[in-house]
Amino acid sequence: MTSRTLFVVTGGVVGAVTVLAVRWYRRLAQLTEVKVTIPQLSELTFTVNNDSRQVAWRMFVETVTRVSTQPLASDEGVLREALTSIYGLFSTARETLKAARPSAPVPGEQTVEYLAITMLNRELRPFLSQWHPRLREFERAHPESPESDWPDNAACRAELQRVQHAIHDYAIGFARLAGVREPEPLVVHVPLPRASDDRPEGSPTPAAGNGPAAR
Repeated sequence: MTSRTLFVVTGGVVGAVTVLAVRWYRRLAQLTEVKVTIPQLSELTFTVNNDSRQVAWRMFVETVTRVSTQPLASDEGVLREALTSIYGLFSTARETLKAARPSAPVPGEQTVEYLAITMLNRELRPFLSQWHPRLREFERAHPESPESDWPDNAACRAELQRVQHAIHDYAIGFARLAGVREPEPLVVHVPLPRASDDRPEGSPTPAAGNGPAAR
């Protein structure tokens, strides 16, 4: 290899390294701290850049456009569709995280991946693990029966409502991480179910002070 060729090769390598270093520096220079309050997790400080803002935006859109944050009255909708939508949110969120570039860790602060994975494992996974197989078992045993005949219909709807109530706070968190201003009007706030919502029809009303507290 001649000295001229060596010079060209060396210059090319140095140039490529310089470009990568500049891109890395710019990415770090665009880091922003955002404080998000999730009642289930308390107040957390997150570090976001342009990449993580895009992930947060995708998570926000997926969350607010599904049944996960849309109220489902006791006499409306179909639970099977609701569970399918929740499962779709779980799958899409997981694929979004798998395809995204990991956030640069900052000591003492959290990332958008942490918020998303916590939502999946703390809210969505337990709900799906409990109610999806139970509803499927009823459907297989009673293929001609309406969903309203399922003995656990009311209990499942009440639990769905609790999950929707919790997911609201995650959706607001994703919005703030994505830089959405005043996201509250965009996210329906589903209230917690009444203590009587998951009791079988015709069961006695618990005495005052002795009923189960809403979770």
